[in-house]
Amino acid sequence: MLEKLFGIRAIGSTPKTEVIAGLTTFMTMAYIVGVHPSMLAIAGMDQGAVFVATCLAAALGTLIMGLFANYPVALAPGMGLNAFFTFGVVLGMGHTWQIALGCVFWSGVIFFAMSAFKIREWIINSIPSSLKIGITTGIGLFLIMIGLKNAGVVVGNEATLVSLGNVQSPEVLMFFLGLVLITAMHFRNLLGSVMIGMIVVTLIAVLTGHVEYKGVFSAPPSMAPTFMQLDIMGALTWDLALVIFAFLFVDLFDTSGTLIAVAKKGDLLDEEEKLPRAGKALMADSTASVAGSLMGTSTTTTFIESGAGIVAGGRTGLTAVVVAICFLICLFMAPLFSMIPPFVSAAALVFVGMLMVGTFGEINWGDVSESVPVALAAIMMPLTFSIAHGIAIGFISYVVIKVLTGRLSEISVGVYLIAALSVAKYVFT
Repeated sequence: MLEKLFGIRAIGSTPKTEVIAGLTTFMTMAYIVGVHPSMLAIAGMDQGAVFVATCLAAALGTLIMGLFANYPVALAPGMGLNAFFTFGVVLGMGHTWQIALGCVFWSGVIFFAMSAFKIREWIINSIPSSLKIGITTGIGLFLIMIGLKNAGVVVGNEATLVSLGNVQSPEVLMFFLGLVLITAMHFRNLLGSVMIGMIVVTLIAVLTGHVEYKGVFSAPPSMAPTFMQLDIMGALTWDLALVIFAFLFVDLFDTSGTLIAVAKKGDLLDEEEKLPRAGKALMADSTASVAGSLMGTSTTTTFIESGAGIVAGGRTGLTAVVVAICFLICLFMAPLFSMIPPFVSAAALVFVGMLMVGTFGEINWGDVSESVPVALAAIMMPLTFSIAHGIAIGFISYVVIKVLTGRLSEISVGVYLIAALSVAKYVFT
């Protein structure tokens, strides 16, 4: 049965290797089960319900990826996108979380249509790699800013906007302990370094009385507070068009880039360096986003941590199925994940953000017509607390600078279109 479903022998793998690879991938991304619900709880959502939605959306998306597309790739609600959901759309723009879920729904529907009609290739090929890097870096800086804020390392200041918090507080000290532990374990290639670091510091917080012990196992919390609570029609306003586009844009490039990266690492690309069954993989991602919005969670996307399972030998969809089963088991461990305090999840946010910032070194800094728009896109995300504003300002400045420097041939139709939509958003809202 396994051979018929996944073609394990044909690709040179074994069921044992695939199972080990699945467990490896899950260990590297299990932190999302603790971090993501606490992030959306800040937006006013029920943390227990989001916990269940997170596990189910991750399991569903990963299961579809494994059974339908036959790739050893896992999905879960994305970092950065959840931060934009909470701090950009709900707290920043003042919309309800129900409307924010509606935006996630429409972005998933559009993504599905783009995958079905193969519009994705045209968009991806029309965006310069420098802007893609700038957006990835900006999201990383955004996560770092949120993590430092949640841990109390950075606090508000009327005179200077921000300043250093109380670095002598136990919470801040445990945040830094978590960050250095995660970093050291990651450097030593220790499997599940992020999750292990979070568990260790949470245990210390329990022993020192900063966190109340709640147990490990229980029945899953109720999904009622978030299930089917999205406002689909309320999201269809001109003011939210850029928000829907931001969710779509980040998910599109995150998923496409991750799929190509992990497939290349696992030698899964064809002779033309293209991804076989790419349409099925993208449909799995978009379907999970739509289903996740219905259940009550922000955009579900492909995780780069899937590369850990690839390195461990995963080559087929059985690896993804194992990951999906692990997420379903997590449903019965809500007390354990609910004990993770904000200053611990903040350490994971900052670490993941720092990994994303690493792409900034790939920019051609000798060409200011490229580097200035990219830097603007990246820096405006944390400073405006909005991924959407960073994307918009990046594309607008890219077009204007290229036009003024006489390099119109480097501007694609897609970039013109996105820049025009961004300008219209600021003019008419």
